[in-house]
Parts: sequence; structure tokens; C-alpha cells
Amino acid sequence: RFMIKQVEQISKSSRENVKSREQGQGSSWSSLKDQIYDTFVLRLVSCIQLASKLSLHYNIVNSDTALKFLQSLKYSYTKQELLESELAVLKMLHFQINVSTPLAYVELLLEVLGHNGCLLPAKPLHQMCMQLLDFSYLTRDTIYDTLLKIAIENSTPSKLQVAKFLTVKEDFMLLAVGIISTSVFILNPGHWKQVVEHLNCITGITSQSILEFSYAVLEHIVGSTTP
Repeated sequence: RFMIKQVEQISKSSRENVKSREQGQGSSWSSLKDQIYDTFVLRLVSCIQLASKLSLHYNIVNSDTALKFLQSLKYSYTKQELLESELAVLKMLHFQINVSTPLAYVELLLEVLGHNGCLLPAKPLHQMCMQLLDFSYLTRDTIYDTLLKIAIENSTPSKLQVAKFLTVKEDFMLLAVGIISTSVFILNPGHWKQVVEHLNCITGITSQSILEFSYAVLEHIVGSTTP
């Protein structure tokens, strides 16, 4: 996200320079590329540091570790430059770095399920969820088209129904419970009903909605009938 915003900003600055006919090395694309290249590794390390502070909690990538890594690559940055780089990343992202993703919802729900006593194989289940998340994004439109048709019990939804369904497509929690439910059904069908009941209690999403999402995903994987 940082690199996208940085390139957008540099590109905008470059266009403005061209419009105002400012000439010189500072406004050339070659110079701008050098500017990105020279700081790329440092910014990459800063992004890793910030990500670690958000997700690792007790085992973050601290400045000493980051500096040792940079020094092993023959970079001679100081701790102050490292701190300034972190700040540069934060400013570019307007300090909005904790962006929720479907994977974050899935992993949180898996932790809660484990805490609640669902005896599921954690590693295989997590791997299956990752694969199904990838699949759900590659076939996103077809899966949600199927889900919409199931919800309205009609194969030709109206424009209004499609518009109202946008909120469902943006619901990460529904996606997460659907992915977990489908993963459990594939790996261990005997635990599926129990897991759906737990997911219903945790999130408030009805068992019927979870079942429908699982069906929509499974239909595009193996053409399965209702779980």
C-alpha cells in the first residue's frame, strides 16, 4: 500500500512539473526511479517493522534487529534514519495501517473456535482456509451471483436486488464464516454442524446464511449438493 501511494504521489508530482515546464534532473523520470530505488530496501524493512508491531505483539522486529539485517546487506543506515523511515511510511498512509482483511477475520475466528473447545486440526484447517480464500477471490463474481440467486430464490435478480446485495459482498465476517465452514466440511464433515453452531453463536450470522455461503463455494469447486 505504501509503494502504491508513493508511486502515485511521485507520478502526480512529475505531471505537475511537466505542466509547469520545469526542467532539470529533479523532474526527470529517471531521477524519480532512482529516488524509489535508493530507499526501497529501507522502506521495505520499515513496512515489515510496522506489520510486526500490529500482529506479533510480544516478538516485534525491533530497530536493532532491523539494523543488523540492513548491515548484513551492506547498508549503513542509522537508528535515526530507520525511525524516520517508519514515520515516512506512516505519513504516506495517513497513519491508517491497520486495514482489516478477510484473512484477519478468519484467523480471529479460528482462535475463538479453538478457545471454545472445537477440536479441529489447526494447521490443515488454516491452510485450507487460505486456499479457499484465494479461490473465492478468483471466482468472486460467480460465487456471489450464486449466493444472490439462492437468497432471493430466483435465477434472474432485478437491478435493485443486485444493488442491495452489494452490502453482502462487502461483509468480511460473512466471507470468513463461510470460508471456515466450507473448509471444515471438506476436511472433517463430522465436525461441520458443531462448527456452524459455534460460528452462529460467535458472530450472530444465522446457520442458514452460513450453509448457503458454503453451498455457493462448494458448487463452484466440486458441484456438491447442500452441506
